[in-house]
Amino acid sequence: MTTLDRIKQKIWKGIYPLFPTVQSTLLRLHIIWHNKERQRFHIGWLKSGATLVELKKYLSERWGFGNHFVAWHDDGQVLSWRRLASFSEQWHLRVYSDGEIRGHYEKTPEAHPFEHFNEVGEADRTNDFKMFLGDFCVAQKSPMRLFPDPTMTDPVSEVTVAGELSMK
Repeated sequence: MTTLDRIKQKIWKGIYPLFPTVQSTLLRLHIIWHNKERQRFHIGWLKSGATLVELKKYLSERWGFGNHFVAWHDDGQVLSWRRLASFSEQWHLRVYSDGEIRGHYEKTPEAHPFEHFNEVGEADRTNDFKMFLGDFCVAQKSPMRLFPDPTMTDPVSEVTVAGELSMK
């Protein structure tokens, strides 16, 4: 990690507690914007009978995914988790109330805030996500109604740029 990355890391440690308030204020003042539609890169569907609790436990324990509240919230989203590849890059996974799973590989907001915000370099990594999801991901949609993960907007990230995983 470069010296500049370490500086960014320290800055973000201070920004995390303020981020929800700053983000909502900037949105309200129309200084920034967010399209709340589902993001690109459909991966599959949550298998019938699976729960978010089971999926979260599996992704956390097996692959190091966790909550990162800094992410935008899309309409119908019930889970938003990330897995760091490095300080600069991450896999970002979203699950929606109808069981659809989407995800992309991207630059982290901590290392590249402007590129991240503008979705520069977002990439389809469906094969990676299918490996992470294992049997939880299927090709066919099953009728389901999932409810939002209550920790999704918790201003304490489980996966931080320091690389710690601090599950509550």
